[in-house]
Amino acid sequence: CLNCLFIFFIVVNEFCERFSYYGMRAVLVLYFKYFLGWDDDFATTIYHTFAALCYLTPILGAIVADSWLGKFKTIIYLSIVYAAGQVILAVSAIHDITDTDRDGTPDNMTFHISLSMVGLLLIALGTGGIKPCVAAFGGDQFQDHQEKQRGTFFSIFYLSINAGSLLSTIITPVLRAQECGIHKQRECYPLAFGVPAALMVVALIVFIVGSGMYTKTAPQGNIMVKFCRCVGFAIKNRFRHRSSAYPKREHWMDWAEEKYDKLLIAQVKMVLKVLFLYIPLPMFWALFDQQGSRWTLQATTMNGDFGLLTIQPDQMQTINPILILVLVPIMDSLIYPLIAKCNLNFTALKRMTVGMFLAALAFVCAGLIQLQIDETLPKFPSGAEAQVKFINMIEGEAISVNAGGHVYELKPFDVRETHTDTHAQVCAHNLAFFCKGANSIRFLNGWTSKLNVTPAAEGAFSADRPSFVSTPRPQFKIMDASGNECVFTQSLGFGSSYTNVIPPTFAFGENCAASIRPIMDISPNSVHMALQIPQYFLMTAGEVVFSVTGLEFAYSQAPSNMKSVLQAGWLLTVAFGNIIVLIVAEAATLEEQWAEYILFASLLVVVCVIFSVMAYFYTYIDPMKIEAQFAHPDSDELKRKGSFDKNKVHDPHGKQRKDSDSSREGDRAAETKM
Repeated sequence: CLNCLFIFFIVVNEFCERFSYYGMRAVLVLYFKYFLGWDDDFATTIYHTFAALCYLTPILGAIVADSWLGKFKTIIYLSIVYAAGQVILAVSAIHDITDTDRDGTPDNMTFHISLSMVGLLLIALGTGGIKPCVAAFGGDQFQDHQEKQRGTFFSIFYLSINAGSLLSTIITPVLRAQECGIHKQRECYPLAFGVPAALMVVALIVFIVGSGMYTKTAPQGNIMVKFCRCVGFAIKNRFRHRSSAYPKREHWMDWAEEKYDKLLIAQVKMVLKVLFLYIPLPMFWALFDQQGSRWTLQATTMNGDFGLLTIQPDQMQTINPILILVLVPIMDSLIYPLIAKCNLNFTALKRMTVGMFLAALAFVCAGLIQLQIDETLPKFPSGAEAQVKFINMIEGEAISVNAGGHVYELKPFDVRETHTDTHAQVCAHNLAFFCKGANSIRFLNGWTSKLNVTPAAEGAFSADRPSFVSTPRPQFKIMDASGNECVFTQSLGFGSSYTNVIPPTFAFGENCAASIRPIMDISPNSVHMALQIPQYFLMTAGEVVFSVTGLEFAYSQAPSNMKSVLQAGWLLTVAFGNIIVLIVAEAATLEEQWAEYILFASLLVVVCVIFSVMAYFYTYIDPMKIEAQFAHPDSDELKRKGSFDKNKVHDPHGKQRKDSDSSREGDRAAETKM
């Protein structure tokens, strides 16, 4: 029963923390684009900078926990930092704070950007810092004889991670799509960030409540620090003795023998051998993490109407955790056994190669879909052009327009859209015109008096400028000063822009809406979001084959006391993958998004080939036997068995040898959603 209690506290803490992180990240790139007003490239750059920081800070968290504060205090202190960051981010999204003119647009964007960056920095420090601590802290709660209970705990722990990820990516986009605000209604980013912030506070409180039941181990020194010092000394000592007068040694790490024992050096060699294989891996994560940036931005230009359901662009990310829960058992119980029955030696490194190739195929699919989307997007003016729309609102009278030397004839309520030089003179008579608004609704009042327009289900609406409407078929209430009311229903689709002209002949009554003239500025998105499902399927299948297998391989090839070093190395590959996205997004001069997708796919294919060559020459080892050489130095038999053929490491089904070390299960819990 005591075990059940602390399992409850730790699992609930992890569920809330993962809900908080993935929920916030699901809407982050849209917040950058639509609230802060950044373009796609800069929004992508900041998004991946944040993601990279989230995977760099775990090293700091592990060092602090193992060398100074211990896991429990590290989780507490960094969770406070984490929660503070979430709260600050939520506050930064409240547009009313600086909206002095009450038009729905913040008047001091520098304030909101600064607050956002502070919040994201604290979140990166918090989520990364506690990442290596929570699972290991859970494992510390069990005695050596409680292996079965420990396994049950990590299974529940793993499910809580994926459940938090799945629910948050469903719920927070719905919250984001709501309208909120004191003076002017806008998409409710404060709510979308506020709920994850509240969940993080709950996670902290729940974890603290169970503090009296936990087993808290004292910090005993960090193996990563010892590993780095050993490597550093070997490099420094080798440099000191670089002269030919000194005899060469079998391995460059042997230069550390003057200070460190041979067992530690042998363990470091094993880890370095695996870390060398990690070098190509960041390219996979460079593609994988774009699900939350480029793919989400791609979904904003697509149709999310699934009949009974309306899917928001940032909700498409839910496909990933759903497919993970489906594909992991299918791979383990069906696909791998079938491959084994075909007598194919489908080793861990071969699986990882296949996973990388599947991710490349996913980006090829994304590029093909982008080509279809580009054909449906409106043509916007170049940097040397201006775009002007003319609307003739004179009942029964045609007018002429001279725009940059081109003369147009406009019949009543006819529309003419033109691209012209920014310095061209535009001459017209008896007309109204305005600049084109994107993904918005504008009401143009041609009636004899002032009218108020309010969406029936979305709160206040300002008709003096383009306003965003989230529902595909909204109802608008048009009212005059006397309280007369007209209900106007409009089918918008997704990503459209309309100007609704209220003509001088408008009159309240039973058929009042019939006289309102909707004019389409931008046609609705016609490419359906369902077309993204194949690319999500390929990417998730690649993740399952690559990520799960990669960690199993790494832990089977490293000594038990240095598995945390490999965990840190694995997280670093994710961080460097996000850095690659930053470099490509800023350095690449590709004007077309589909070309960038194909570029990433091509780079991963090249890396995949390089990795397959490295894997071919890799020789599998048994760490326990190598370590035993130093425990029993006189045993020639053990020395001869220190390394062996790679085909003997796996069983006939290509299944990786299980590791008996209990810490492996803790790392398994975070194999997919880290």
